[in-house]
Amino acid sequence: MKHVAILDYGSGNIRSAERAVARQGVEVTVTSDFNAAIEADGLFVPGVGAYAACMDGLRSVRGERIVGRRLAGGRPVLGVCVGMQILFERGIEHGVETEGCAEWPGTVERIDAPVVPHMGWNTLELPAESRMFAGLPGDTRFYFVHSYAVQDWHLNDTGPLRTPKVAWCKYGERPFVAAVENGALWATQFHPEKSGDAGAALLANWVSTL
Repeated sequence: MKHVAILDYGSGNIRSAERAVARQGVEVTVTSDFNAAIEADGLFVPGVGAYAACMDGLRSVRGERIVGRRLAGGRPVLGVCVGMQILFERGIEHGVETEGCAEWPGTVERIDAPVVPHMGWNTLELPAESRMFAGLPGDTRFYFVHSYAVQDWHLNDTGPLRTPKVAWCKYGERPFVAAVENGALWATQFHPEKSGDAGAALLANWVSTL
């Protein structure tokens, strides 16, 4: 049986994530232990709340090093909601700029929409031949709860490496990055653990990569 570690760094949605991942037939451990998080077959990085607070919590358990070490060895990581946002270079909330993990270039900013937060179900513009969304129709809806997102994607020239697959969501004045599939690193702005059958299918697709 494969083993998934859910990184516990004091930021949100851990129990619902634990139940949703366990339903995919894997052993799940909630942990802040450095070695346990590195050695698991898969690492799930949750996140709810302010970007700066999440980065403080992540650093307190050396989470940025855990993610970096896993990716250097090609070991799967899935970031969700703010757990996705902290993978980018920086976040700006209430005028405060915070450095992120910088796995991808880009800035997390307040979304440009008449109603914020963006809360509820929405469809995506899916990338072609995506392993993350395999088996899901183009009109599939996922559940969002957020006020911040990345609205500009910069990593388009990766040389000999495969270009990341990016899913977009249309909300307000500008679309935002809803999901990224980048080799061993996957991330979603929406909550798969709260997205019913669609979220379960996505988690099953992730577990199949472990």
